[in-house]
Formats: sequence, structure tokens, C-alpha cells
Amino acid sequence: QVQLVESGGGLVQPGGSLRLSCAASGFTLEHYAIGWFRQAPGKERVGVSCISSSGDSTHYADSVKGRFTISRGNAKNTVYLQMNSLKPEDTAVYYCQIISACRGPLFYEHDYWGQGTQVTVSS
Repeated sequence: QVQLVESGGGLVQPGGSLRLSCAASGFTLEHYAIGWFRQAPGKERVGVSCISSSGDSTHYADSVKGRFTISRGNAKNTVYLQMNSLKPEDTAVYYCQIISACRGPLFYEHDYWGQGTQVTVSS
């Protein structure tokens, strides 16, 4: 079965860090641009960050710029989102998706999603 699987979420205190992973099952991510999106309770799903297929180009939403870093794994089948200096407003379910190109502003391109991973920032 071809799908993306998100993991790495959890409960963290403000100022803490988490690393999210987006892994491919049934295919390789190597040739695809990947976007990370998040949906907070009662809010729309929004773009957070993306990375090009080569890894040379990235984009960050203003709300996470300077705190989050997106990268591709050495095995080229995983995309990571390193989240530092987390704030309560980062609380959301985080999803990854294949996108046609990494550019800002980041919008999702279809409604096929994995299960997501919950990030909760609270003291």
C-alpha cells in the first residue's frame, strides 16, 4: 500500500523540541517535493514548511521561521521536521504530503492524508 506515515509527535513543554518524521511506505520519496501541514483544533489545515526533491530549496511559514528546520534523510525515504522553541500555538496535528513543487505560500494540493501526528505544547 502506497502511503505517507507521520510520526514523532508528543507532549512537550513550551521551549522544548520535537522531530517529526514523514516516511514513505510502498514507494520512495526521493523524487518528490514534500510539504508539512498542520491543523489546530477548530482551524483550517495550513502549510508549515516544504522541501524540494533535491533538498536544495526549502520554505517556511512566517510563524515557524527560525524555529523549524525541514530536511531529507540520508536514505532519501524520510523527510524530517525539526521543531525547536515550541510554543503553545504550535499545538496541532501535523501531516505531510507530496506536493508538485516547494514554494511559498504553501498550500496542500489534494485531500489524501495520512493519520498525522499530534503535537501538544503545554506546561
